[in-house]
Amino acid sequence: MSRRTPALIAAAVLLPLALTACSTPVGDEPTGNKAAAKSDGFPYTVTNCGVTTTYKAPPKRVVTMNQHVTEIMLELGLTKSLVGTAYLDDKVLPKYAKDYASVPVIAKEYPSYEQVLATNPDFVYGGYSSAFTAGDGRGREAFKKAGIETRLNTESCAEADTPMETLYEEIREVGRTFGVTDRAEAWIKQAKADNAATAEKLKDLKALPVFVYDSGDKTAFTAGGKGIGNELITRAGGTNIFADLDKSFGDASWENVVARKPEAIVIYDYGATTVAQKKKRLLDDPALADVPAIKNKRFAVMPLSDAVLGVRVPAAVEKLAAQLHPAATTS
Repeated sequence: MSRRTPALIAAAVLLPLALTACSTPVGDEPTGNKAAAKSDGFPYTVTNCGVTTTYKAPPKRVVTMNQHVTEIMLELGLTKSLVGTAYLDDKVLPKYAKDYASVPVIAKEYPSYEQVLATNPDFVYGGYSSAFTAGDGRGREAFKKAGIETRLNTESCAEADTPMETLYEEIREVGRTFGVTDRAEAWIKQAKADNAATAEKLKDLKALPVFVYDSGDKTAFTAGGKGIGNELITRAGGTNIFADLDKSFGDASWENVVARKPEAIVIYDYGATTVAQKKKRLLDDPALADVPAIKNKRFAVMPLSDAVLGVRVPAAVEKLAAQLHPAATTS
């Protein structure tokens, strides 16, 4: 898991919280190509994960690294701004497939600094802190020196207790950066309505203790108490048994999995190891035999791209709730 190794996660948690944007009043902003042409609402200054940038106009040539930020761009109707993309965890949503197919894929995983420069970008948008690993030559400072602005998805640096609000702010700031504020606000309004509808279905239910199994053998790599993954579980009517892990992802001992007695296990689906293989690993482990979720073979499955800070989250809450509480969510 090159993009979310424990060392990278720890580094991301230590980054400063920087979600507050200062700018001239938004006012009535145009959208799409008209925004780029007229540049109304600019200059716009925003601080993102410790980096402050002033945009005189929307970026025009963008490279995205990591699936969830690519999908944010596609959702906001910014396909024509993309000159390159890289690093999918799984397939993009069907609604984005046609637009995604029109964007050059410059690397299967992370591109080199030179591969990014070859697209002649003016903006690079990374999903995980590993997208801007300085040791690999892709540090944000290196891009800045080349005249290229950058943005890091704020799940990699936010320390807020309300990750859903962090998601809304991520969408709002990206929309503002590209002069499509109306699209961003429309998405946020719908997301809030969708989240409220799911909450209404679950309001009288007892939360279910949940263990997230991402990967791991000697230890369990799981979702901690920081980040959108934990909030997904909470909003879907669960309680993350490792919410006390002070990071978005981290390792937990199998002894603690047994001791905390999860009643359901959420498996993250991505990469070379299949869901069936992950289930088999859990079911075949004699140390886990007395775990309620194992006894009852109670599993839920989520694509990894549903469980990170991106536009899939509201629908992911509803889908997870349907797996954890099928009787309550069946309309």
